[in-house]
Amino acid sequence: MTSDLLSVAQTVGARLRELRLQSGRTQAQLSATTGISESTLSRLESGQRKPTLELLLALSTAHDVTIDDLVHTPATDDPRLDQRPFTRHGRTFVPLSRTAGGLQAFKVTIPGRAGDEQLEQRSHEGFDWFYVLSGRLRLMLGDHDMILGVGEVAEFDTRVPHAFGSAGPEPTEILSLFGQTGERIHVRASTIR
Repeated sequence: MTSDLLSVAQTVGARLRELRLQSGRTQAQLSATTGISESTLSRLESGQRKPTLELLLALSTAHDVTIDDLVHTPATDDPRLDQRPFTRHGRTFVPLSRTAGGLQAFKVTIPGRAGDEQLEQRSHEGFDWFYVLSGRLRLMLGDHDMILGVGEVAEFDTRVPHAFGSAGPEPTEILSLFGQTGERIHVRASTIR
């Protein structure tokens, strides 16, 4: 058996064993009910034999479950992200990706600012991409000073001196993709013909 088939056989085998033990039956009792030999049941439960449709039908009937319940493989990893927000420099960051290195995604809430509050430009290694979700974002990039509205995007090398914040008293929400080592965002589109 290939490794994929062996893995499926072992998963189904573990499920068959679990169902048999839950019902309190021995392999001999299950053999009498299904007509499947004890040695075949033993090999199925240990993952040494690939289950056929005929065997699965008999076993699903005996255990009063669907075939899907026998062959379903539960997810091993929880696909949900641990979205514990954290605060830096008064801004709330919600992580949207699992990776600690490489490209990272965040939803960032930037509080509104007073009219006289100044933005201080800084530079560092990396590449940043913003998408404005709500509010208005002021972005200072080198000699450029611009306001981005909802749906607007900015992409820049963070070695260029930059600063950003809410453009007024209302908070601003952005989607931010940041690459520590300067990875650029790649947008691809293809035509389906």
